[in-house]
Amino acid sequence: MRVKTILVSQPEPASEKSPYSRLKEKHKLKIDFRPFIHVEGLTAKEVRLQKINFADFNNVILTSRNAVDHFFRITQEMRYKVPDATKYFCQSEAVAYYLQKYVVYRKRKIYVGERSIDDLEAIFKKFEKETFLLPSSDVLKPSIPESLDKMGVNWTRAQLYRTVVSDLSDLRDVYYDVLVFFSPSGIESLLKNFPNFEQNNTRIAAFGNATMKAADNAKLRIDIKAPTPETPSMTMAIEKYISNLDK
Repeated sequence: MRVKTILVSQPEPASEKSPYSRLKEKHKLKIDFRPFIHVEGLTAKEVRLQKINFADFNNVILTSRNAVDHFFRITQEMRYKVPDATKYFCQSEAVAYYLQKYVVYRKRKIYVGERSIDDLEAIFKKFEKETFLLPSSDVLKPSIPESLDKMGVNWTRAQLYRTVVSDLSDLRDVYYDVLVFFSPSGIESLLKNFPNFEQNNTRIAAFGNATMKAADNAKLRIDIKAPTPETPSMTMAIEKYISNLDK
């Protein structure tokens, strides 16, 4: 069956030149974007129950834009002024760039990895006697604590926000040829919103091993997988699938 409609379980890209736009134009597709999950900040009271003293940490590890937002949100709510001398260790350039929303970049000590925490290992070793704070959600990728422990980083986790299933009830009678997922939480949201979901001819696209495992556990058929050596991005995987159908 041909693919005409796709629902991506993420926010719509800000740029009109995103790979999805090119995919849409090339194959005359209808591509909609709808987050299946969203983030809610913990209250100051909930954070205080974790007995974390922000003043004990001169170093902050930031793995996402959500982590940046909620670190500064909660410190403001708790009336804690983040010292100018605080050092920030950002997982990627995108996170470091986003940090400029809250700090004057050139006046802060900011260390940036290319894509992962592991890229910062040499930097962490320079501060091996110092303590680090890791702002996170209630769901933390196992690879992050594993990497920090392996590198010998003295770190403490602060849960500042949680991942919540979005209400998708308005999609109950809407059909898409392909549903695209990027996390196990997205699969969970699908099943919670539509407990009687029957896949039938709907194609499932899954990005990453954890997402694929969640789909398998839910007994969903995965038709499109990424990343692979041949298709490192989701849009490339979708395009390959569509092209094969057209042969």
